[in-house]
Amino acid sequence: MICDAHNAIVLVSLYIHCCSKVWDQWFHPNITGVEAENLLLTRGVDGSFLARPSKSNPGDFTLSKFATLAELVQYYMEHHGQLKEKNGDVIELKYPLNCADPTSERWFHGHLSGREAEKLLTEKGKNGSFLVRESQSHPGDFVLSVRTGDDKTDTSDGKPKVTHVMIRCQFSNAVLCFLQPLNTTRINAAEIESRVRELSKLAETTDKVKQGFWEEFETLQQQECKLLYSRKEGQRPENKNKNRYKNILPFDHTRVVLTDGDANEPGSDYINANTIMPDIETKSNNSKVKRSYIATQGCLQSTISDFWRMVFQENSRVIVMTTKEVERGKSKCVKYWPDVSALKEYGAMRVRNVKETCAHDYILRELKLSKVGQGNTERTVWQYHFRAWPDHGVPGDPGGVLDFLEEVKMKQESITGAGAIVVHCSAGIGRTGTFIVIDILIDIIREKGVDCDIDVPKTIQMVRSQRSGMVQTEAQYRFIYMAVQHYIETLQRRIVEEQKSKIKGREYTNIKYSLSDLTGGDQSPLPPCTPTPTCADMRDDSSRVYENVGLMQQQKSHR
Repeated sequence: MICDAHNAIVLVSLYIHCCSKVWDQWFHPNITGVEAENLLLTRGVDGSFLARPSKSNPGDFTLSKFATLAELVQYYMEHHGQLKEKNGDVIELKYPLNCADPTSERWFHGHLSGREAEKLLTEKGKNGSFLVRESQSHPGDFVLSVRTGDDKTDTSDGKPKVTHVMIRCQFSNAVLCFLQPLNTTRINAAEIESRVRELSKLAETTDKVKQGFWEEFETLQQQECKLLYSRKEGQRPENKNKNRYKNILPFDHTRVVLTDGDANEPGSDYINANTIMPDIETKSNNSKVKRSYIATQGCLQSTISDFWRMVFQENSRVIVMTTKEVERGKSKCVKYWPDVSALKEYGAMRVRNVKETCAHDYILRELKLSKVGQGNTERTVWQYHFRAWPDHGVPGDPGGVLDFLEEVKMKQESITGAGAIVVHCSAGIGRTGTFIVIDILIDIIREKGVDCDIDVPKTIQMVRSQRSGMVQTEAQYRFIYMAVQHYIETLQRRIVEEQKSKIKGREYTNIKYSLSDLTGGDQSPLPPCTPTPTCADMRDDSSRVYENVGLMQQQKSHR
């Protein structure tokens, strides 16, 4: 890790002596101390860290208080200020510096467990589908996972059989058919340029005209059929005329329910809108700011009052509008705000337009919202009206969208207790989904650093599980990649400049001491002692589907 204390970088090496199946990508199994120092200096920032095996004194450090190295690192990432040098200076673990993948081939899935590989091959693969992943029990080795057959009678639970082969092992005469690579969508954010380059390659033969971005997006589209959630409320007769498009309806389980309506009036609780919450697998568990969103359609004349009721009820203080009122001669969203300096009532809600500020790509409106007859309920709502999205396709430069999202983020975070950000276009799924997904991915990178893992299709699938059809077109899908790439490149240039300004006068030290030294002699912050399990205890039961060809009897449990 890098600790910028007293103008010096401190490299801390934790020497481990434990058996564990849990290894993260910040564990670098094959580098020396010098290589670790160079890696941290060239790729890291203050707070970056990695773990490596000791080359000179294996076993010097024993994990007496933690069952695994991953548990130790996770603990100190979540409890800042408790990892200290001998002199009491705090060492911050902020950004894991991940080990580079050995190949950019999309069939390499990196840090994927055997069970996860099984699930992936079963759900998305077919007979002959394969992938390559890191061994979890033997860091530095790799495992070839192959779906070997669709004969479900071979297994007790009726699932297709998956074979796992340690690549270092010698093969027997058993035949494995490698027909179809199961490509990964997980990428290291810092390596997004190479992934975009790979996905952008032109087809080399006529039978591969549909590949790259199209292939990934089409695979994502095929997964949509699995999200069979009910949409009954939007189909009710009293609600049908409140939907801008009859086939774009909100899921019932995430729809925004209006609570101030008349219980005797059918449909008074309905608006075509869904709450979007980034899930715990996508967001950091120790996130300081967890933004939520409301994805909704552009207002109809008959739904303006419902829209403002929702904004008031959810205490939303920021609205993001990503469409013009009319595009290509068609109404996309009626004007739901008054002219500047004017006041207008929409049903039970009153809106006053205080002022409008024109920026390069958007208009910022400061609006005052209150309930009619209740002046003490007035609050400020900021509407960011993005006007640079072309009528056809997507913006040519993602920089404008990124600057816009940064302004939205700063405004949202400046308002204490602000509710979800309301995002809408016309249907509330295309541009709306694109803006939300980009914002979520950038938020992950902002929290975890440029060496974190991101997964564009998985993130889209996560938001689609809360509102159907989010991110409508391949062009929008590609634009998400381009926006994240642009953000990473800008961030990396900034990091390089910062490192250049700090590189002089730095020194490196390998610190070796006990766990009590790490915590400044105070053992109290540590979690209860957990017995260190044996290697056998930490391996999954692999007697059914895990095989190492050639060593099936001796090494069935290798992962």
